[in-house]
Amino acid sequence: MQTPSDNPPALEVSALTKVYRSGGSDLTVLDAVDFRIAEGESLAIVGPSGSGKTTLLGLCAGLDLASSGSVRLLGHALEALDENARAQLRGAQVGFVFQNFQLIPTLTARENVAVPLDLRGVAGSDAKAVALLRQVGLGERLDHYPVQLSGGEQQRVALARAFINEPQILFADEPTGNLDGGNGGTIIDLLFGLNAERGTTLVLVTHDPALATKCDRVIRLQSGRLVKEPTAE
Repeated sequence: MQTPSDNPPALEVSALTKVYRSGGSDLTVLDAVDFRIAEGESLAIVGPSGSGKTTLLGLCAGLDLASSGSVRLLGHALEALDENARAQLRGAQVGFVFQNFQLIPTLTARENVAVPLDLRGVAGSDAKAVALLRQVGLGERLDHYPVQLSGGEQQRVALARAFINEPQILFADEPTGNLDGGNGGTIIDLLFGLNAERGTTLVLVTHDPALATKCDRVIRLQSGRLVKEPTAE
């Protein structure tokens, strides 16, 4: 039986370094980070605040470019792509879940979920949005606006939106960070359930040790460096 680690890499990070110019000096946020994640595998990135977790996630997703080193995402060397090509790759094959939901306030739940397909001109976006919203338990909230939804409901909308384009890889940045324990638990169950059902590769930034241990592997950052990579039991 094939395990995720036997699959081809979905993401390869090599000597990844990010340096910002700050106050006349250089601030190294990431320092020569190396790891890879196989197709269908789940990986948690943990570490204290300021360790570079969110910066690393952004570089892996092509939202920003590294100062040096390389990121190979779904077979594409991100540093060799221009901004438009990186955006096209994200739109077609990548999903995102953010701590702050990032829903469009003037759109209903179903319209928010349909946005990734609408931007690509894909037919049937509304029907797919409705089906996903029902799957995450929001079948009665289809035409509600974000302001009319609780935090947990907004994050369920965000989850549905993340999966509507059937991404090969999903990046999640503190997906339960703004939720109470009950809502956080619901989001975790839905996230891992949808992920397993669709065979999506998952890269997850979290402060929550219990959430991290649900992933196949955990990597830990400390002051921008990879300090250990234990295997989750």
